[in-house]
Amino acid sequence: MTVHAGAAARVRARPRRRLGPAALGVLGVLPALLLIAALIAYPVGYSIWLSLLDKHSFFPAERWVGLDNYVYLLRDTEFWDSLWKGVVYATGTTALQLVAGVVAALVLHQPFVGRTLVRALVLFPYMIPTIVAVIVWRWLLNETYGLVDYLLVAWGLVRQPIVWLGTEHVMTSLIGMSVWQFTPFVVISVLARLQTIPPELYEAARVDGASPWGRFRWITLPQLRAVLFVVILLRSIWMFTKFDTVWLWGEGAGAGREIRTLPVYAYMRTFTYYQAGYGAALAVVMLLMLMAATVAYFRLFWREEEAA
Repeated sequence: MTVHAGAAARVRARPRRRLGPAALGVLGVLPALLLIAALIAYPVGYSIWLSLLDKHSFFPAERWVGLDNYVYLLRDTEFWDSLWKGVVYATGTTALQLVAGVVAALVLHQPFVGRTLVRALVLFPYMIPTIVAVIVWRWLLNETYGLVDYLLVAWGLVRQPIVWLGTEHVMTSLIGMSVWQFTPFVVISVLARLQTIPPELYEAARVDGASPWGRFRWITLPQLRAVLFVVILLRSIWMFTKFDTVWLWGEGAGAGREIRTLPVYAYMRTFTYYQAGYGAALAVVMLLMLMAATVAYFRLFWREEEAA
């Protein structure tokens, strides 16, 4: 009886083990890590594995080919053509969105009657579903009954309707429609930052005799530096990987070949030619290119920050 009582006393006296801060931190982020692994790590890993196979998109037939898909990719002229078209589309849309978005944000930041209503209207294109925006703009740009060509001819700007959806102008019209739809994102981001700039900076600049251009160059632009960095990075990635807008605009055939960017080409290889392995290889290469471009962009930004 005494032995049992002594053992019980030792058990009661034994200090309880508590989790340290490091263990608690790991447990806290574990659900997020599991979610990332399920939604990102596994699909990326499976795509890499699939790119090493010659696999049909629907049938279970598959064959190990190693790096053959990547070797063929280097000789694939359609891949390089799609890559170039994707770069043109991403660069053109991002640059125009940046210019238009900054100008619109500067205007909307100024006080005027009806500013709240105008701000709401500016955000309207970003809320429209992509399929609706594409249908409306394809109707507006139709060379037979479209409103755009009708106005251009009526105002004497052109002699005959422009075939905006033809092979010659389809990329231009796609870029224009994309800029109209996605510029509000830039407007929101820049306008939010403009509202946090201390007014005292502009008052001091006026006292010193700075012109409007000088105030924009030496106060506004430096204050917008961080947000513009994020906007350029995100818009470049999103426009380079944009699929729905490009596919709906051209559907990959006919004049759509002139806007067959890399995501569209990867989709067609997978679901039109049923080459799932090669389509996965295209997706992996696209991921690697975006990662390399992002790293280079961050390094360039850090060097500029250190120089400043």
